[in-house]
Amino acid sequence: MDSPKQQLQQFSSNIPPVQVTLKQAFWYWLKLGFISFGGPAGQIAIMHQDLVERKRWISERRFLHALNYCMMLPGPEAQQLAVYIGWLMHRTWGGIIAGLLFVLPSLFILIALSWVYIAFGDVSLVAGLFYGIKPAVTAIVVQAAYRLGSRTLKNNWLWAIAAASFVAIFTLNIPFPVIVASAALIGYVGGRIMPESFKTGGGHKGTNISYGASLIDDHTAKPEHAHFSWSRLLIVITTGGVLWSLPMALLTINYGWDHTLTQMGWFFTKAALLTFGGAYAVLPYIYQGAVGFYGWLTPTQMIDGLALGEATPGPLIMVVAFVAFIGGYVKALFGPDMLFLAGTVAAVLVVWFTFLPSFIFILAGGPLVESTHNDLKFTAPLTAISVAVVGVIINLALFFGYHVLWPQGFSGNFDWISAIIALMALIALFRFKRNVIEVIAVCAIAGLFLEIFI
Repeated sequence: MDSPKQQLQQFSSNIPPVQVTLKQAFWYWLKLGFISFGGPAGQIAIMHQDLVERKRWISERRFLHALNYCMMLPGPEAQQLAVYIGWLMHRTWGGIIAGLLFVLPSLFILIALSWVYIAFGDVSLVAGLFYGIKPAVTAIVVQAAYRLGSRTLKNNWLWAIAAASFVAIFTLNIPFPVIVASAALIGYVGGRIMPESFKTGGGHKGTNISYGASLIDDHTAKPEHAHFSWSRLLIVITTGGVLWSLPMALLTINYGWDHTLTQMGWFFTKAALLTFGGAYAVLPYIYQGAVGFYGWLTPTQMIDGLALGEATPGPLIMVVAFVAFIGGYVKALFGPDMLFLAGTVAAVLVVWFTFLPSFIFILAGGPLVESTHNDLKFTAPLTAISVAVVGVIINLALFFGYHVLWPQGFSGNFDWISAIIALMALIALFRFKRNVIEVIAVCAIAGLFLEIFI
């Protein structure tokens, strides 16, 4: 028989928490913006622990239902999940507040770190830190490929798509959007011809765990604003279109279509619409454009930017803020006396164009996408895209490994110290299951030690 204390805990867990005000939610989302380390997996785990287990704002099943919805969309799924839950609890403003506060702390931190990097990057302290961090980033990308592959590569057909994707980008240098479109077409056809081969699950299977009654419970009726309405859909899409087209029009009118800021807005809008499979999936596309085509930064700076993105809170795709800041700063968009302003304006604009589609997808498409969750015609193309992304990420890992281990190219010396640091990082991630922040911190300290004492 349960003790009186256990009976009291069980009784209290069956009573839903008191209603949460928008102000209370604001403070929670703000705190989350500062502690959301660990990439999407870590961020989702934090939200689950807080919102499902502790605060009981939303039930386990409803949380996972929302997560599966966000996994179907391009963009950062953890940030979109925050928007979704904020919207479900407090309508449109709740979603906007949750999504903005998930991003803003990271934006301010990255602007500051990007300025320190570009202005003082040659200082031995900064150089040492990045010398240790770069091999860790290579190991982290390898882990990302393994994690996604282990969830998605369930049969020979999916392995073949991943292999073809790798060959396409590594050997043929085919643009990432073409790979995504081709994979989607293969998935659509494959889902009709051999549907069993394209049923892999979402990688986020639910459980029947209950943490007690929640504000939004399994059987809580959908609030009025969560029901589909053509008029509401039209309002959201129109508003989103204005919020995108107005700044783009102003940039084009004031600076011209070929100006760096205008091209950044257009390029990162396309990148935002291609972020299936997480930030690692779209990084090769960003590299192709930002490094190879536009020349906004160098390959080494791209690796350093990813390291900063891994070491700061917020979505990993926030590395776009670093890319934009460096591009605006180096191009001296507003003259040599306003380099920091140029970098900051570029970073803010790029973050705007990158994350705006995520808000539109959630606020406009929630009821529509939920209704197609189990429709194979809809999920099979996304399955094919996910496995194609595995090949793309492997290419990214090879790219990083090449620049880290042969910093002067294959004609130069092999960097054995970086190789050892990368190997230790791999062991920490795979064998000892250490999180990304811990690995980066230890590798950064190792790099600093080597810079000072060797």
